[in-house]
Amino acid sequence: MAEYNSLELIRLQKIEELKSEGIEPYPTRANRTHTAAQAITLFTETEQDGPESQPVITLAGRIRGIRSMGKLTFAHIEDGSGRIQLFLRINEIGAEALAFFDKMMDIGDFMEAEGKLMRTKTGEITLHVARFSLLAKSISPLPADKDVTQEDGSVIRYAALEGIELRARQRYADLAVNPEVRETFRKRAKIISSLRRFLDNHDFLEVETPILQPIYGGANARPFTTFHNQLKQQLYLRISFELYLKRLLVGNLERVYEIGRDFRNEGVSFKHNPEFTQLEFYWAYADYLQVMDLTEQMISYTAKEVTGSYKVTYQGKELDFSPPWKRIEMRQGILDVTGIDIYAHSQATDLEAAIRAKGYHPPANTTRGKLIDYLVGEFLEPTLIQPTFIYDYPRDISPLAKSKPGDPLTVERFEGYAAGFELCNAFTELNDPLDQEQRFIEMGRDYTAEDEELNLLDEDYLRAMRYGMPPNGGFGMGVDRLTMLLTNKHSIREVLLFPHLRSEEQSGSDSTGN
Repeated sequence: MAEYNSLELIRLQKIEELKSEGIEPYPTRANRTHTAAQAITLFTETEQDGPESQPVITLAGRIRGIRSMGKLTFAHIEDGSGRIQLFLRINEIGAEALAFFDKMMDIGDFMEAEGKLMRTKTGEITLHVARFSLLAKSISPLPADKDVTQEDGSVIRYAALEGIELRARQRYADLAVNPEVRETFRKRAKIISSLRRFLDNHDFLEVETPILQPIYGGANARPFTTFHNQLKQQLYLRISFELYLKRLLVGNLERVYEIGRDFRNEGVSFKHNPEFTQLEFYWAYADYLQVMDLTEQMISYTAKEVTGSYKVTYQGKELDFSPPWKRIEMRQGILDVTGIDIYAHSQATDLEAAIRAKGYHPPANTTRGKLIDYLVGEFLEPTLIQPTFIYDYPRDISPLAKSKPGDPLTVERFEGYAAGFELCNAFTELNDPLDQEQRFIEMGRDYTAEDEELNLLDEDYLRAMRYGMPPNGGFGMGVDRLTMLLTNKHSIREVLLFPHLRSEEQSGSDSTGN
């Protein structure tokens, strides 16, 4: 049972009073004719025709402010399109109705109001209310934001909910009181629709592949496991769409993509959430260089569609997404920032010794590929502020990518970076079933069963490849990270409506969660 505070108890009493007077506090129907934005546009277009020409309209929304002044009351209501002022006067609605409004209506309640639009002496477009009704009674008061005037006359608005974790935990309240948060998620939706439109316009087919998979694969991550009771099967929530999308290339669907949820049972950080939105596409008869070209076109198109410009500001830095992006070979990038030439060390032990000789502390007794990944993550990645492609990766951390001709230790792979973190990942995809089977076997030798980067041998995927897979380029991108960049949000939790959080008991006080 909920425990109510004193303000909530007062509102619960009002609900009982409403019911005793035969008034339903949660009626079934609403009769809105216009949104707030539509009403303001309507009045702007017809104001010159005079007050008599104004039609009677009905607005609906949440009460965000009330100011009672005896025989008249001003209020503001807010709907999904914005706010608009209401003007209630005893002359039009009567003393009883005005008294009812002042006594029974609270900030946070949903109401509808009928009347004609007017402009007040202060110039604000306002609905002159002739009739109103309650649509939904709010029991818990919304968190209140406040404006504080500084000495120089500027106004700073302090958020109604403090801390990213608290806002994410109570996203419903965060959305209700923060218009800028609602705008973030409108932009997120626009980002996804722009990506989809770009790929549709380039003849890609959108498809759906299984979320529950008997064998996980296509990425380096620890999966979530579940169990199908009737079939008595252990299943995994997918960590990638890759192996299923590439099966479709075997079936002669030449350009396919999917936008959906992936699940990775790994740590949480400002750029990681266990459940996230991924875009992957696979393109028959293309290689990683063609995918690189398409990637910068797609992301720059999306930036322009969503923000109106190829240039966006992220955490105080201006990022320019207009193509072409800078391209750096991984070997050269690592050499520039560390002085270590990875091509001079073909064995893991030699490379580890070279790294330690520079005074660095890599993970001990690991693979050459992981050591190179360490150098990229620790030293190269933080320098990649402007959109940049790093290309040509070590083979042993890229089990699904095709080797560069004449260089068996290196594969045709690139990753896109911006603002110092990884944005996307792509390969010239391996389509030789014999080579792929050998790669899976090698991975099984190099990593233990508990290793998060283990790629399981997928016999059905190999069977599909044996029917013949066209040469192709593949691409994957975290949509959440792109949304962070295009909405100037530092934490992934700010661009997920309901991110995964610790339990409230684990978190302790929510007031400072960041």
